Amino acid sequence: MSDSISDDNLGSLSSAGVAIWLDDLSRDRLETGSLATLISNSHVVGVTTNPSIFSAAIAGSTRYQSDIESLAKAGASLNQIVTTLTTDDVRAACDLFSATYLASNGVDGRVSIEVDPDLAYDTSGTVARGKQLWELVARPNLLIKVPATIEGLPAIEELTAQGISVNVTLIFSVDRYRLVMDSYLRGLERRVANGGSLSNIHSVASFFVSRIDTEIDRQLDLSHPNSDLRGKAAIANAQLAYEAFLKVTASQRWLKLAASGANLQRPLWASTGVKDKSYDSTRYVIELVAPNCVNTMPEATMNEVRAHGISRGDTITSNFGSAKTTFEQLAVAGINFASVVRHLEDDGVAKFANAWKELLANISHVLQPKEVTE
Repeated sequence: MSDSISDDNLGSLSSAGVAIWLDDLSRDRLETGSLATLISNSHVVGVTTNPSIFSAAIAGSTRYQSDIESLAKAGASLNQIVTTLTTDDVRAACDLFSATYLASNGVDGRVSIEVDPDLAYDTSGTVARGKQLWELVARPNLLIKVPATIEGLPAIEELTAQGISVNVTLIFSVDRYRLVMDSYLRGLERRVANGGSLSNIHSVASFFVSRIDTEIDRQLDLSHPNSDLRGKAAIANAQLAYEAFLKVTASQRWLKLAASGANLQRPLWASTGVKDKSYDSTRYVIELVAPNCVNTMPEATMNEVRAHGISRGDTITSNFGSAKTTFEQLAVAGINFASVVRHLEDDGVAKFANAWKELLANISHVLQPKEVTE
């Protein structure tokens, strides 16, 4: 397939209203021009990161070594080294996206950095760390990633009220998503009440997709082998999330805020790489197209979309009824969705916490046999 045809696939997706973000960042991408090329040629208008991404980046490159050694020599702890390395990379990415940021009036050109995973159940700690990261990166196109735990909800509100743009992560259910949207609106309302401007505050709500199918398919395989419900839950769940988004943005509450200059909190489809290789590799992209969506994808998924991801336009808004039917059928099949999402949230927090520990270990390995403070 020619590059021009491939570009058309990504371009069609972008034209249908989906902002294409890359779910990856590394110093190699920044210094070799890899990310700049994706911005120029692949309609990439943003980047998301997480501890797993940074752990892999630092473990897989020698480009961090001199900085790690100099920081350790200056007496920095492992955590301080991590903060410096990651905020430096994110700041550089923000600068690379500055033209995109300006051209989109601040909607895109966004780069996300996550608060430390061990703060997922600590509201005040999340707020403090979010403010610190915001000040360290010091770029208007930054997004602070906050998990959508119950403890994370008031942190979303507080950071928004303080004028900080937030990427809410680890959302698995429509019920929790409604609370996330409410927290964002609460933050905006507080800011208006305090005389603050809303125009520079942006947000996305990251709805995890493929992990839903992985867990529900596993349960179906145990109780209903070869069920035709396999592979249907994740897309249906995201479609119903978009329906909830439309209801909020049509509400008088939102319209009042919009009149005061508020920006949408766009739904973002995350975890869009296909785990089950029997499924089409572009399904979590092509089946989740609608205006004002973001899809953050690993480069491997982006390459699959380039190769054969033919956009059919909006694949969400005509499917709300069938999505509801899917969940009714899953309930009849004995799937306890509330239990599924509780497990996935706990597992997601744990995976990021483990990745953070691995990140610290990778930096420690670079320094061996040198000693650093804990």
